Amino acid sequence: MIAILKPGVTDKQRENLCDWFRSMGLEVHVSQGQFHCIIGLIGDTSKVDISLLESLSIVESVKRISEPFKNANRKFHAQDSVIDVGGGLRIGGGHFEVIAGPCSVESEEQMVGVGRRILAAGGRLLRGGAFKPRTSPYDFQGLHGEGLGILSRAKAMTGQPIVTEIMNINDLPLFEDVDVIQVGARNMQNFDLLKELGRTRKPVLIKRGLANTLKELLMSAEYVMAGGNENVILCERGIRTFETYTRNTLDLSAIPVLHELTHLPVIADPSHGTGKASLVLPMALAAVAAGADGLMIEVHPDPEHALSDGAQSLTPDQFDDLMARVSKVREAVLS
Repeated sequence: MIAILKPGVTDKQRENLCDWFRSMGLEVHVSQGQFHCIIGLIGDTSKVDISLLESLSIVESVKRISEPFKNANRKFHAQDSVIDVGGGLRIGGGHFEVIAGPCSVESEEQMVGVGRRILAAGGRLLRGGAFKPRTSPYDFQGLHGEGLGILSRAKAMTGQPIVTEIMNINDLPLFEDVDVIQVGARNMQNFDLLKELGRTRKPVLIKRGLANTLKELLMSAEYVMAGGNENVILCERGIRTFETYTRNTLDLSAIPVLHELTHLPVIADPSHGTGKASLVLPMALAAVAAGADGLMIEVHPDPEHALSDGAQSLTPDQFDDLMARVSKVREAVLS
């Protein structure tokens, strides 16, 4: 349920109303917009007398929310959320950032070198996998703690906030220096992990599962937000369909749909979405045109010899070209 207050309501009036809601055992979420204040109520709202609430002089209207995702719902929070991702950088609400780097952390030389090239092109966040969930148990699984150490040193040398994936709750203490914790597609519904991330205050980037609906993605975000962590970023990275030419089918319609449903930032990952380096550029540009708040791009200095996902990785030179074109598309969309 949400209560929309009339313009001009004082802080004291609003707080008295919130205290009344809390006395009924309800969780209260206040969203202050430019003209209206929206109070979202989470819990058993059957205790609330809607007629009484609507009769209050400070209340403009009351609406029941049928969707199970409350914290992530745009009806609760009309303004776009802006997430601080470290180093003074923000994503959402008109703030656009590109996260780029190799699929897997392989060496310090690799991460620092590619990080500097990415930064020079305008990619201000550095990504790299220290823990790699692989379909085959015989594939490279990542450098684990050593990989996180390499990422930290690369961060110190390039100044870029770092983004990397977590797979196990027990590894969370190792992520102290990580700026954005990524939840991969395979872990999107690892609810114990999501609950634990809800107890942190670090930004959490949740990738859509390859067979999951948008509602299920939003419910995963809800798990994190219900724990008190509202710093959530959503990522469309492609879903599995009957098409086999591409690795996945990048669902670009998810971007505007999610923007209608939620206030959370939405980014796109055309690297995993297509699985082919030649398709990353056109799909990245399409994602920007569709309203994405950012991109996640895989970049490797030598894709042919990458330990994972070389086929979908751009070279630094290709990334330079992508960033120049992304800038032009953003200018056209925003003009």
